[in-house]
Amino acid sequence: MDCRPGCGACCTAPSISSPIPGMPHGKPAGMRCVQLDDDARCRIFGRPERPAVCASLRPSPAMCGDSRAHAMRWLAFMEQATQPSTPR
Repeated sequence: MDCRPGCGACCTAPSISSPIPGMPHGKPAGMRCVQLDDDARCRIFGRPERPAVCASLRPSPAMCGDSRAHAMRWLAFMEQATQPSTPR
C-alpha cells in the first residue's frame, strides 16, 4: 500500500523517543515532525538519519483506513496501547 498524499499521520500521531534531525530528543505524540514537509512527505525518507521506528512503520489498510482522520485515530490508539504500564 502506498501512503495517502497529504496525510502525514504517521509523522504526527506517534511519539518518537530516538533523535530526529532537528529534534534531538525525539517528539511527543501528536506533534508534527520537523522533517515533514509542506506536502506531508518525509524529508529524510530512505536516509540513514531517519529513526528506525519510522522506517519500520508501513502503511496498511488497517492503519490508514480511508482518511487521515482514521489514521490519526488508529495511531493514537496504538500509541496509548503500547505505553509502558506505571507501577502501582
